[in-house]
Amino acid sequence: MAVTVRYIIRTPTSLHSGCKRMADKDASPSQPPARKDPDPQAVPETPVELTDLNWEKTVDKSDMPVAVMFYSPTCAFCHQIEPYFRRYARDYKDTVRFGRFNIMANAWIPERYGIRSTPTFKFFCEGKPVQEIVGAVYPLLLKKIIDEVLIHGRDCARNSTTIDYDITGYG
Repeated sequence: MAVTVRYIIRTPTSLHSGCKRMADKDASPSQPPARKDPDPQAVPETPVELTDLNWEKTVDKSDMPVAVMFYSPTCAFCHQIEPYFRRYARDYKDTVRFGRFNIMANAWIPERYGIRSTPTFKFFCEGKPVQEIVGAVYPLLLKKIIDEVLIHGRDCARNSTTIDYDITGYG
């Protein structure tokens, strides 16, 4: 019984140009693509990084609707949807304020609003939560919710009852 062993030896040129078929080994190595400076128009505007300390000023006392993405640095779905969230922040920059909230670094606000998983998108009008989406969602669904909050959010916030957090069972 004969056993045939074939070795593939890679030369520095084949490593430079990436994996090639053996028939292409005599071809000259390709030039790496030239780097371009990013176009200022192509760089998306980043949402505000929210914390327990700046929440009141940025969300509760905001004069415009606020879309908040509660995320975790270890959440894969958060990383998938984040480019769309950033794009919507650029598209709606004059009508909606966008913010990101790291639930691992700040615990009080997620506890206050009952955030149990990431990503969670909450929408606020006049400091009151008016809409929420939990989990990995289609980007177009996120955009549709933003549009609905722009149309109905203020009316919903005006018609909702404020929760008094000073209520105790001993009074």
